[in-house]
Amino acid sequence: MKLAHRVVAAAVCATVALVSQQALAQAKKVRIGLAVANLQADFFNQIKQSVEASGKTRGVEIITVDAKGDAALQAGQIKDLLARKIDALIYIPAGASAAGLPVKAARAAKIPVVTVDRNPPDAPGDTFIATDSVAAARTLGDYVVKMTGGKGSVGIIQGQLGTTPEMDRDKGFNEALAKAPGLTVVAKQASQTWLQDEGFKIAQGMLQSNPRITVLFGRADALALGAAQAVKVANLDHKVLVVGFDGDIRGLKAVKSGVLAATMTQRTQAMGRLSLDAALDLLAGKKLPPLQLQPAALTTRENADGYIAEHP
Repeated sequence: MKLAHRVVAAAVCATVALVSQQALAQAKKVRIGLAVANLQADFFNQIKQSVEASGKTRGVEIITVDAKGDAALQAGQIKDLLARKIDALIYIPAGASAAGLPVKAARAAKIPVVTVDRNPPDAPGDTFIATDSVAAARTLGDYVVKMTGGKGSVGIIQGQLGTTPEMDRDKGFNEALAKAPGLTVVAKQASQTWLQDEGFKIAQGMLQSNPRITVLFGRADALALGAAQAVKVANLDHKVLVVGFDGDIRGLKAVKSGVLAATMTQRTQAMGRLSLDAALDLLAGKKLPPLQLQPAALTTRENADGYIAEHP
């Protein structure tokens, strides 16, 4: 009997080991493509870090490509990812123009697509994960109305026209300003990169043309930091309230130091984890909602420390 028990025990151990090896092999076969718009932006970097960390924990291979803000380059990168037989695609479009083409290509290859932050209107992802930018921008606008007493001249440095975050932030901010007719938008210009250098140049031009501007809203923290820099070198005789959006680490530190008055902190780490969860759920045949909108938090000097210590 003892021998029989040993044989059975050995067989059980061998079976468990085989099942574990098969599970590991199965996990190793899961390859997720992560196509990021521009890793120069901290927002996208945080999502990348979160997806990769979550993938490592789950034994899922993540193949990341950086479009560097170039939609044509990104289309080629995704074509290569599909050729490499990825199982699912997490896609952050680099721009509005032709953003739907990679989704259509993936769909033709029967590859599920999770879109993040930006969703092509002509070819949306199987599920779209983003901040509820309409609600968040409305909250930010309400803050601006409160801090200015509902009076002043506003300059807006937009993101890329036609992209989901730009359209939604425009809608929400306008809804807030509609309650304060004394706050007038006197300048509005789009950026192409969402980056600080461009924010500086645009804000500088605005302040030269409209030196009485009292509020500058950069649709991303990097644009807002550029705007704050332009205010500093302009040597104006009045204070300008500068606000941003994203909750980037540099933006949060600028809020803490008073360079920016406020930002909206997005849940980038959570969005990264959720995007991988969604990709795996789609692979498992689960039905997901078309929109998975996440809240953002109004961040001022009073609460910036908490988000700097641990980004949501």
